[in-house]
Amino acid sequence: MNQPSDANLQQIISLLLLATDKQQLRKAVLSKPTDHTLQKIVITLRKTEKNLFLQAEAFHKDNKVTHRNFPLDEQSIPALTELASDFGQINLICAKGECEYKRSSSGKTVLLGGERLKRSLDANTETVVEPTANNRQKQYILNGSEPFLQLLGVSDANGRVYDRKQAKFRQINRFLELIRDVEDQLPQKELRICDLCCGKSYLSFAVYHYFANIKHCRVSMTGVDLKPDVIEHCNQIAERLQFDGLEFLCGDVCEYTPRVLPYLVISLHACDIATDFVLTKAAEWNTKVILSTPCCHHELNHSIDCPSLSFITDYSMLRQKLCDAATDALRLCRLEAQGYSTVALELIDPDETPKNIMLRAIRKPNFDPNSESAKEALRRYLDAKAFLCPTNASNLHF
Repeated sequence: MNQPSDANLQQIISLLLLATDKQQLRKAVLSKPTDHTLQKIVITLRKTEKNLFLQAEAFHKDNKVTHRNFPLDEQSIPALTELASDFGQINLICAKGECEYKRSSSGKTVLLGGERLKRSLDANTETVVEPTANNRQKQYILNGSEPFLQLLGVSDANGRVYDRKQAKFRQINRFLELIRDVEDQLPQKELRICDLCCGKSYLSFAVYHYFANIKHCRVSMTGVDLKPDVIEHCNQIAERLQFDGLEFLCGDVCEYTPRVLPYLVISLHACDIATDFVLTKAAEWNTKVILSTPCCHHELNHSIDCPSLSFITDYSMLRQKLCDAATDALRLCRLEAQGYSTVALELIDPDETPKNIMLRAIRKPNFDPNSESAKEALRRYLDAKAFLCPTNASNLHF
């Protein structure tokens, strides 16, 4: 909802720039967005070695955070005004006061405390708010000193993460951040977890450490994979760490039945249709939370038969990108039909790995498979499969 002629909006943007000029700005919080994929935007003053600028940090509902920078000059006023016009509330917080802009559903606006804040900013004051350095170090859940990271070859005995393992270290921490986002959906005292197609089990150890040693939860966790040498190695490391609640089993996830059904199923880069085996098992167990990051996507690329999309599928590189996205979308559609709320999230910067999409599914309470919404979700899923592969839809694993 753009309202560039809104006098109150223009005034709070002017106050924002005045507070910046006076070194009084703490932050401006833009909330109640018209874009329902957003939660809020926070504007702060930032600095590099050469420049000062305003940074708008946008928090999205899919947990993604994006940034946009504005130079400190009058040319930024239209851009800042346009950005702010899509929000129903703006709180400008300064060292010596604050003001609040509000817009009602009918479009009426009001600016509370604007004149008082302006007088405060115009007055001489000794209080100065230092801009934040834009290269501040990210605070990770893990810091590299954890013994399991050293035994897995991620960091050395001094806790320094090896250069060649920096991307893996960031990936593990990002996965734990996404775990933290859903931990309110899980039991707080005793927790059962499965890592299916666990591979070298970086995540198994990290997730176990997070819940057992950081959250002090009683954890029973099992990692399952087909490679006996990897499983033996992981069990040896778990024993050395005295992770008594963590075990690793060699076997096919399709044939695995846990002694106790898990509340949480995780999987990182299970190859091709192995991701579908993981999701199928987790849904059969009515797992409360599923976090899965797929790897390669080959099956649909070999099976797609959709003349309507031939303008894409005729080009091999674009065909693969389409099939990657369509496969994960169909997986989410299937989980929706099985009683889950789903979302696709970015696990890590795509510059580090193209395999950066996480599929998150949270079990809906009191799900009724016979409800109209459940039937509609199933129809949507089946229709999408039939559209992409009309002659082979029933044989696809996703």
